[in-house]
Amino acid sequence: MISEELQSLLLKYAEPEDSLLQHIDRETNLKVLMPRMLSGHYQGRVLSMLSKMIGARRILEVGTFTGYATLCLAEGLTDDGLIYTLDINAELEDMVRGNFAKSPLNPKIKYIIGDAQQSLQHIDEVFDLVFIDADKKNNGTYYHLIFDRVRPGGIIIVDNVLWSGKVLGGAQDKDTKNISNFNDEVANDQRVEKLILPVRDGLFVIRKK
Repeated sequence: MISEELQSLLLKYAEPEDSLLQHIDRETNLKVLMPRMLSGHYQGRVLSMLSKMIGARRILEVGTFTGYATLCLAEGLTDDGLIYTLDINAELEDMVRGNFAKSPLNPKIKYIIGDAQQSLQHIDEVFDLVFIDADKKNNGTYYHLIFDRVRPGGIIIVDNVLWSGKVLGGAQDKDTKNISNFNDEVANDQRVEKLILPVRDGLFVIRKK
């Protein structure tokens, strides 16, 4: 939703993308369907910064894709920190595990394949940071499932809440209406402080009171 000129300027002043993240970006675009689902350099730096700012010890990510955002979030983990990343796409598992194996952060990553709602039942943790970037129709489902497992002061981040500008334009297709309804629900949730960052496709940053 931002111009290429502004995007270039933002990247000029962002921390550089390391070689592994560059590799994941390149391989995703070459080999994986819908590569635009990858977070990319600028959004990756935003996720890394937020993780570092709160000093996350436990992170949950719903929706791994090819692991780019996972590694960015993991950069902010404490020495004893862990990130649980959940994804249902077993076809990408070998690629993702290979990407993680190349990173010194690999021992801090718990990569779980399966239905996220079921996987969550087997994880007994309280989270400092949650990143929801999976099937958009279930944003609300994931939000409610994890809410009581986020510590006070913890952050929930939900991706794609502007939905390629369709939310702003008031589109009436089912996906856009689902996302708009979720956004409205969060806006009315008095248990949290919240704002949408116009980063890439929209990041809803939600702080639990």
